[in-house]
Amino acid sequence: MKTEALHSLAPKLAYRAVRTSRLYEQIVEQVEESILKGQLKPGDQLPPERDLAQRFGVSRTAVREAVRALREKGLLEAHTGRGTFVTNGTSQAIRQSLDLIIKISRQEGTLHLAELRRILEPEIAALAAPRIEEQLVTSMREAVANMDRSIRAHDPEGYIESDLDFHLALAEAAGNPLILALIDSIVALLRDQRSRIFMVDGGPERGQFHHKRILKAIEARDAGEARAAMLAHLEQVRQDSSTSLTRAPAKSTSKATG
Repeated sequence: MKTEALHSLAPKLAYRAVRTSRLYEQIVEQVEESILKGQLKPGDQLPPERDLAQRFGVSRTAVREAVRALREKGLLEAHTGRGTFVTNGTSQAIRQSLDLIIKISRQEGTLHLAELRRILEPEIAALAAPRIEEQLVTSMREAVANMDRSIRAHDPEGYIESDLDFHLALAEAAGNPLILALIDSIVALLRDQRSRIFMVDGGPERGQFHHKRILKAIEARDAGEARAAMLAHLEQVRQDSSTSLTRAPAKSTSKATG
């Protein structure tokens, strides 16, 4: 995701103070308009609630209601400890559909997700290798380092989030907004998959072996090796996913890989 805050775009945006009884609806309309005009783009971060309240000339309660409505529409997404970001409404619609498919048939859905990743992610890695910018390579290195620390600290949540960051960096590096939207749409499913298979003995360590191989190929800008490394990783994920289905459902303190 981008990290530009909304206030960094302030010269481009001119919001009107709102003064009617349904204040939050007018805030929603103005933010939607900014998104439709391209003044706010997927990945842009909104400023804190207090700053928005001052800008719109309303209470923080009205801002909170507006943000909630925009999240329900799939236009905003909140990340604990990081903030609220503009998202892709199409991704949200896809995400809801895929979530439903998985919930209807958990066992088959988990294996279907593994198959989907095997189709998509090797080619994403191959596309990313020659196109990736150094900033995203740095993000991948940091994600791998964070995963190593999380394994040592027995911190599954930290591992899962860094694992997601690693794969999302590749999707962003591919330079295709449709690819990024599609991968973003299955983030919740990927998080759930990782939380379940991290309990499999040796799962995190196997995942790290493959992550480091993928990173090495990306650093070398080697598309073929990046594709092969990702294929090997996803075969490991498929095997661990199958194993996890024979275990009891993972708890929030369980381990994860992917």
